[in-house]
Amino acid sequence: SETSGIIPDSPSHWMGAIATTLSFVNIVGGFLITGKMLDLFRRPEDPKEFFELYAIPSALLIAGLGASYFSGNIENVSGSVAIASAICCIAAIAGLADQKTARTGNILGIAGVSFGLASTAADMSSVGATAPAFEQVGILGGVGAAIGAAVASVVGPTELPQTVAGFHSLVGIAAMVGAAGEYLGNAGELDAGTLSAIYLAVFIGGITFTGSVVAFSKLAGMMKSAPLALPVRDQLNLGMVGILALGMAAFLDPSLANLSFLQGLDAEAVRLSSLEMAAVLSSVLGFHLVASIGGPDMSVVITVLNSYSGWALCAEGFLLNNPLLAQVGALIGFSGAILTWIMCEAMGRSITAVIFGGAGKPVANNGNDSTEIEGDITIGSVDNMMESLLEAKNIIIVPGYGLAVAQAQFAVADIAKKLKGMGKNVRFGIHPVAGRMPGQLNVLLAEASVPYDMVFEMEEINDDFEGTDVTLVIGASDTVSRQVP
Repeated sequence: SETSGIIPDSPSHWMGAIATTLSFVNIVGGFLITGKMLDLFRRPEDPKEFFELYAIPSALLIAGLGASYFSGNIENVSGSVAIASAICCIAAIAGLADQKTARTGNILGIAGVSFGLASTAADMSSVGATAPAFEQVGILGGVGAAIGAAVASVVGPTELPQTVAGFHSLVGIAAMVGAAGEYLGNAGELDAGTLSAIYLAVFIGGITFTGSVVAFSKLAGMMKSAPLALPVRDQLNLGMVGILALGMAAFLDPSLANLSFLQGLDAEAVRLSSLEMAAVLSSVLGFHLVASIGGPDMSVVITVLNSYSGWALCAEGFLLNNPLLAQVGALIGFSGAILTWIMCEAMGRSITAVIFGGAGKPVANNGNDSTEIEGDITIGSVDNMMESLLEAKNIIIVPGYGLAVAQAQFAVADIAKKLKGMGKNVRFGIHPVAGRMPGQLNVLLAEASVPYDMVFEMEEINDDFEGTDVTLVIGASDTVSRQVP
């Protein structure tokens, strides 16, 4: 139903308002943080970039969309702008995959989202949205953008992982309330396909919301890093998934819920109860899944949650009959899933165990396990390390999350610079899951002005370890030891 003023006037409108505000927090905060981190890679000798010129074709495209309103051809032009948005978003993902093109990728992402917003506004106009509706979206978007900008202004490289997890939680809430609002505003008028999209959006959104909150809490030190190990963990997860499946069946066909205590409820009451149950139980499931995973695996969990947030957007796209939202959601979902698989392979972790909260792994018995340690332990000192570094010709430094916590990147960068000045071959080897999210160590080293040509990914440098004189591992026990919880 159409809003009658700037203030939301129904539960469905309020839920839509919440989803809109949170979406703008995520969009603006995400792009500003990405730009802020990428600026750390800039060096004084880098050639000047003219990204502001991208605004010219972007403005022309949006202006053309506005002109089409007066020519009566806005629906066709809106579709073309939506296609341009999808292309820019795909190009943004490709650009962000490489350090040399990452800033271009971020700009293309901003352009893609801008085109998407313009296309959505055009679609609203074509279906008869009134001025108060646009005013409401503008105000909510402004509030969300201001909050996102405020969050981005205080985030540094060390806080990056928990900030990303926090933004994922906003996507989960937005998916839940957006889907619930769509149902409440059109109850009794929805087909089976739309009802399925609503239920799935609530289900995936609930897992993403609470799972991201747990990830945020573990990364920020608000929860213990050790995994929650309930004796019936796997059975509990399967039971909740089974109940959620039954809830979806009842949501799609209320006649299936012919239990004695539900006899007095009509079809829409059964559907509403099923949706409420899905919101609560999926949130509990998300909490338990992520709480059952240890802190060192949070980098993989973040990519899983990123994938979940994409599928939640995809469900929203089907729900709102918005192909662009479905396309972008699928892009995020698949890219997050592929990255999760790559990281699990690099870390020697089971992707099933990570996705399903440690499924199939034996539950720890409170530290009573006896682990046999093979080999000899040699305890060194700072003097021993300095002597080894001075005698070595080829040195590889392997940093990890401990470097981020200790804020040691500047000291390590200074050591590397001095060693390089002595004519030694000094390089940094970055494990795919070093830190608490992909790329965190790259950003930390960039913050300390470590040159690009000294930083290598694992697959680029792995074969060189055999001919290396000294490998200096700093705070990276989570990537070099399988015994880390």
